[in-house]
Amino acid sequence: MQFGVMRLKLNPGEPSCKAGPGKVLRSGAMTMAMVGLFVAATVSVGAIASDSGVQLPQPLAETDFLPFDEKRAALGRLLFYDPILSGNRNISCGTCHHHDLASADGLPLGVGEGGKGIGPKRTTGAGAAHIDRRVPRNSPALFNLGHRDIQMLFHDGRLSISDLFGNGFNSPAEEYLPQGLNHIVAAQAAFPVTSETEMAGRPEENEIAGARNDRIDKVWTLLTERIRATGAYEPLFVDAYGDVARSADIDFIHIANAIGDFVISEWRSFDSPFDRYMAGDREALAPQALAGMEVFFGRGQCATCHSGPLLTDHDFHALALPQFGPGRTRTFELLPRDVGRMGETDRLEDAYRFRTPSLRNVALTAPYGHNGAYADLEGIIRHHLDPAAGFDRWRPEDVRLPASEVLAEVDFIALQDRRERQRVRSRIDIEPVALEERDIQSLLAFLRSLTGERSVAGRLGRPTAVPSGLPVD
Repeated sequence: MQFGVMRLKLNPGEPSCKAGPGKVLRSGAMTMAMVGLFVAATVSVGAIASDSGVQLPQPLAETDFLPFDEKRAALGRLLFYDPILSGNRNISCGTCHHHDLASADGLPLGVGEGGKGIGPKRTTGAGAAHIDRRVPRNSPALFNLGHRDIQMLFHDGRLSISDLFGNGFNSPAEEYLPQGLNHIVAAQAAFPVTSETEMAGRPEENEIAGARNDRIDKVWTLLTERIRATGAYEPLFVDAYGDVARSADIDFIHIANAIGDFVISEWRSFDSPFDRYMAGDREALAPQALAGMEVFFGRGQCATCHSGPLLTDHDFHALALPQFGPGRTRTFELLPRDVGRMGETDRLEDAYRFRTPSLRNVALTAPYGHNGAYADLEGIIRHHLDPAAGFDRWRPEDVRLPASEVLAEVDFIALQDRRERQRVRSRIDIEPVALEERDIQSLLAFLRSLTGERSVAGRLGRPTAVPSGLPVD
């Protein structure tokens, strides 16, 4: 989570820039022009004001979301929880984005292929099956991913809507991502199945993982063959797609679009006390939450980054969060670190910047930060009050990683590296803000008021069985 108790450092001379045809890269620092646009947006015609006059974002509505097909969403629900899409048939999308865990996994860094159990009880495996690495980043919650404003996904924005490669997306697969994906969430579904630490496994264990080292699209071909060979899936695909008459007609596009339609329809959440308040119910927020809302949208300037109906500016900011875990390293990187947006853009000014997350249902999605560095909301809020001081006082015992004697030896290498610590600490896009203790407690109350009610359980829920017959987490 990137919480916004901050004042952004303003660099008036810092323009947007391009890297490659049609690929616009934005700096995490807000220019004066961007500030003007932000102010104009928040005071535009139809903007909502609190009783004290603080400007609020426009309310969410069903019309703000992408359309979906009901039959494909029902099929996607089964595929989402079916381990058949993993290399060793032992993990599913639902393992790390579980209904019981608010569409996430409750871990700082995930334990993917090879782990056992779900959520905070998930273990790192045993013996030869012990994991080699933790998943490099925190598993984000999936709330409201079908909103039309979402043009980019992943903590570093490495998947975005773009015509750069002729298939509708700029992604790690480049031109090998197939055409026909209906939206960005369907495109996102294509990538965890290719990751060694998430779902594919080791190359020596199965042909799926081995195919990833050949060419990424061969993974999707092999997974499609598995689905075709599972007879119970055939009638479901035939019923959901007009161009599928038999198993042989199933393509990975059908699989990804079904999963995508499930995700964009399952976790639409805008039934919180805050939503009721914006709809005109002035009694929906308790006095402390109301005071926190005034701080959030007022003197705390949180909405500078956490703006709009999803409470995110969809941009990237450096907050000096401490480094640990394997890092999402670049090719030939020797130190297990994570340079964030820079890994996608190769621009030095993007080092250690990560995408601003939405704050809707944020009270349900601990731990916080791109690597889950903080176990609770109060910890991440206090870090934002003074990022440099927060970085200095953070200790390894502050993060609750699943135990592993094997990985403990390497978990904090980057944090212990003096030069890397200096680099992370020097890249901060926000300035300290002094808030009183009562303001912090009010902010906590407001953030809890962003929690939906019936919507947080999901629309269709977790299936108890899947067509492959494999166990469901």
